[in-house]
Amino acid sequence: MIMHSVLFKLKYAKGSVREKVFLEAANQLAAIPGVNNLQSYRQTNKKNRFDYGLSMEFETSLAYKNYNEHPSHKAFIQDYWVDGVEKFLEIDYESIS
Repeated sequence: MIMHSVLFKLKYAKGSVREKVFLEAANQLAAIPGVNNLQSYRQTNKKNRFDYGLSMEFETSLAYKNYNEHPSHKAFIQDYWVDGVEKFLEIDYESIS
């Protein structure tokens, strides 16, 4: 299993319409085949420089590869991510148990 996580800071004000639209679009990534357990998070620890997080799971490396190449994922990156994200950290974990 692969857990894909991304922590990010948006360029938009918290509580703004643009923030809401971005987060709703991110949640639509759950519809891509192979995406399991998509979760959205808001940061509560002030020590962290990121405000939001997304995590999702993939059963196989192939499922993760297909997600990255899926037209809906590519559209999300172009339509929302490129213009909306100020900074981010992407982390991919593979289960060792």
